[in-house]
Amino acid sequence: MSTMLTVCSSQDLAAGAMRLTRWKDQEILIANCDGVFHAMEDRCSHDDGPLHEGRLDSAACTVECPRHGSIFDLGSGRPLCLPAYKPVATFPVRLESGVIKIEVD
Repeated sequence: MSTMLTVCSSQDLAAGAMRLTRWKDQEILIANCDGVFHAMEDRCSHDDGPLHEGRLDSAACTVECPRHGSIFDLGSGRPLCLPAYKPVATFPVRLESGVIKIEVD
C-alpha cells in the first residue's frame, strides 16, 4: 500500500530549485524543472553520492552527481553517462491545491 507524502507548497520550490525530504530511512530529492515537479532517490547509484548537492539542469530535467559527474534523468531515474550505470528509484508526484505530494511505498 502506498502513502501520499506531503512535501511543501509549490511556491516554496521555485523553478530550477531542489529540495530534500525523508521517508522512513530514505532520502528523496524533489526538483522543479520549469514548473514540472519530479522526485527520485537522493543517491547516485555509482557511490551513493548526495544528488541534491549536485547541479540541476532544469531545461534538460537532469541532475549531476557532485562526486563523479554522472548525470541522471529526473523523470526516469536513468543515468545518462558513466560512471553510474544503474537507475535510481523515482516517485510519482502530484500537485494538489498548490501542495507537492509524492507517492511512496
